Amino acid sequence: MRIEQWGAVFFAIALVHTFLAGSLRHWGHRYAKGSPAAELFHILGEVEIVFGLWAAIFMGTAVVLESGDWVLQALKAVDLTEAWFVFVIMSLCATKPVLTCARRLIQAGSLFLKKIFGIPLLHAQVLTVLVIGPLSGSLITEPAAMTVTALLLVRMLKGKDLFLLYALLGVLFVNVSIGGALTPYAAPPILMVSQVWKWDLTFVLTHLGWKSAVAVFINA
Repeated sequence: MRIEQWGAVFFAIALVHTFLAGSLRHWGHRYAKGSPAAELFHILGEVEIVFGLWAAIFMGTAVVLESGDWVLQALKAVDLTEAWFVFVIMSLCATKPVLTCARRLIQAGSLFLKKIFGIPLLHAQVLTVLVIGPLSGSLITEPAAMTVTALLLVRMLKGKDLFLLYALLGVLFVNVSIGGALTPYAAPPILMVSQVWKWDLTFVLTHLGWKSAVAVFINA
């Protein structure tokens, strides 16, 4: 097989692995907590590592079938800056300090909404998450905003109705997808055209940003 065919095979395996991630985590519960088998299934059940894992295996295969120089040249031909940036940002946003800071910001906004509009605290918290979280994607990228807001929502609504959780997740998806439109460097669709069309921060904020913010608030 040619190296391109091996690449297609590993890509297909990664796709299958993605859909099996939940089952792999479930299988890990059959083993004693902390055991090597349980830890292995836990790692394999993390969706975030799937494509990175199989890309690494593909690179190892390429070293054997081609050469180390071939792999280096292939890597040099690909611009991975944005991918690494998103990976690092998402990793940082899942850490305790960032989540704690985000939680305190949400709490402050929730208390403000409760005081001004007189709505229940939990409703105010959810509304704040669904507005502030997605709009923060204009600064920390949309994937990072999704990570933070999803984790906060799960903690707030743990034990609540499953239909409600899916409905709020749908709202969150929509808001995050448009919440990064306040700046020219966070949302991938804007990032791809901003340099070509000479869109600076002022242009994006005045032509797209305020409309995005209004839409996010109304949707929430």
